[in-house]
Order: sequence, then C-alpha cells, then structure tokens
Amino acid sequence: MSIRVGIVGISGFGGGEAMRLVAGHPDFELVYAAGEGSAGSRLADRFPGLPAKLAGLVIEKWDPAGLPPLDLLFASLPTGASAEALARVPQGVKIVDIGGDHRDAEGWAYGLADIWPGRIRGQSRVANPGCFPAATLTALAPLLAEGLIEPGNIIIDAKTGISGAGRGGASSGFGYAESNENLVPYGLLRHVHMPEMARAIERLGGGSAAGLVFTPHLVPMTRGLLATIYCRGRASTAQCLAAAQRFYAGRAFVRVTETPPQTKWATGSNLAFVSYAADPARDLVIAMGVVDNLGKGAAGQAVQNANLICGLPEARGLEGAPVWP
Repeated sequence: MSIRVGIVGISGFGGGEAMRLVAGHPDFELVYAAGEGSAGSRLADRFPGLPAKLAGLVIEKWDPAGLPPLDLLFASLPTGASAEALARVPQGVKIVDIGGDHRDAEGWAYGLADIWPGRIRGQSRVANPGCFPAATLTALAPLLAEGLIEPGNIIIDAKTGISGAGRGGASSGFGYAESNENLVPYGLLRHVHMPEMARAIERLGGGSAAGLVFTPHLVPMTRGLLATIYCRGRASTAQCLAAAQRFYAGRAFVRVTETPPQTKWATGSNLAFVSYAADPARDLVIAMGVVDNLGKGAAGQAVQNANLICGLPEARGLEGAPVWP
C-alpha cells in the first residue's frame, strides 16, 4: 500500500519529526512539503541526512487550494494558524492536526490514541493532543477509570525540553543563552493545555475537574517531558500499578514501571512510561508520566493516529527503539 502524504509546517520541530517518521514508514510516501520561511528550498537544504528519494522535494508555500493529490495531510502549525486553512482542504484528504486548533472542534476526533483508539479508527479528521496532556492523561487515565483518585483535586507539575517552545523559541527568550542552566515556569494559571486536560479528566473520571492546577516548566534539555501529578485518593501503590497494567494490557506503546520513569527512556520514540507512588494514610497518590515531547507528544502520536484512520496496524512505522543515551 502506498499512501500519498503531505506535511505542512515541515521546517518546525514537530513537522520535521513527522517527516523523519514518514520517511521511514513502509506505507507512506511523502509527496508534498510546505512551509513559510523555507518555501522554495529543497528538503535536503534543510535536512541533509534525508534519503535520496526525498532530498530533491521542494518545500512549497502553504496553499490549501493548491494541494497535489493526497491521501493524508499532517499539519504542524502554531495554534491559531490552521483552523481556517484546513477547512479548505478537500474532504477526501485525511488530516491529522498536530497543532492546537481542533482539539475541541466539531467533526474532529480527539487523538489520544492509547486511551481512545476506537474513537479514532475510521475518522478523517483527527486533532492530536498537546504534549503535556499526552503525558499527563496517559498516567491519570487508569486511576480515573477505576475511581482511585478524585478528578477535582489534581495538581500537575510538568517539565519539558526547549523544543516544546517551537523553532521560534530563540526569538521568544528560549534560545541557548537564556535556557542553558535555567529553569523557567510559564503559562501560569492559563496555559493553553488546561481546558484540554480538564475536559479529558472529566470524561475519564465522571466528575468536575474545576480544581485542576497545572504548572509547566521549560528545562535545559532538547526534548523529553515529565509530568509529576499529585492526586487525592486512598489507593496503594500496588493498586495504582495494577490498574495501569489492566488499562494498558495489549497496548503497544505504554510501559508501566515500578520505578520512577526518566525522560531519556522515551527519547526518539512513541513510547509513554507511567508509574505511581501512593500513601493511603495521607490520602495521596503521585502519578508520573514520561514522553518525548516531539514523539508521543507530537509527531509519533500523529503517525499512530494516521495509522488508525488509514486502517493500518497501529504500530506501523513506529517500532524503533528509543535513542540511548
């Protein structure tokens, strides 16, 4: 099977990672690449290590009215930049939106593939979760599904690599000089991922998430994301681990570990690692989720979603092991 694929926003971190995965996918053929500042250059000018069959592909200026025949389009655009344009893409083209414009949009499936794969299969429009929700919700879902924690008393303390700020990070104060040996909280109280996580928590737990607190931080590493989540509940550590093992039994990409997960474990992969520590006497459960913010947090999950909507095996093209060290 050859599925004709396009990528919009290919010069950004998320789009570039999607290109890397598509280039190695046995059923995907990259035939269209679009960007803004990079338009007119060859892919090899931006990514010299590409195989010869892709090196000469010219990056075009993004124009939904000028698409070649495509089966599948990955859109990796900043939040606010994709809604109007993607509405003009022909309905026959399947879309996975890696950006944030469609996570609560009518007609779009929410692409949290490890938790709700049945809601994604057969769809033609899928909105990828954000990177923080990918780690957080993967860790929380088993506990919420079995009623082990209270959905209204959750505090999320999350750290992500600088690539989470996007390629424009240098102009936003997240360049090397500002980020090296520095730790920065941001988006306090009103981060764009807050509503997305609250909706999913309520769907999973059946109660209000009005008490949700979320504080993200940028840490001086290129990629990786760790969410440490504090919850109210009287479950034991063993009960939490057992719930996660049941919930993710047979799932290809979630690893349940007894030791606290590390960001290096997921680098370059579509894996998610979850673990738990609980003290029933203090009514406290700590859930931990680790992903690569460019893998499971962006392009890896996008390819997993694309596999689901294209009727392919879910792990197709994503079987590679993480990069270590």
